[in-house]
Amino acid sequence: MTFFDRVRESRAKRRMYNRTVAEIQSLPRDVAMDLGIFPEDARRIAHDAVYG
Repeated sequence: MTFFDRVRESRAKRRMYNRTVAEIQSLPRDVAMDLGIFPEDARRIAHDAVYG
């Protein structure tokens, strides 16, 4: 894997992370709670989902 491939992959993961955080934070609180998600944990959940 070249340097540029790693940069592209890193940027793609960062976009996915930001999108995931935004989606979780945009959930209505009652829906999020029904799913067992606390909107305050959006960054941790997104990090785990994208970066493992």
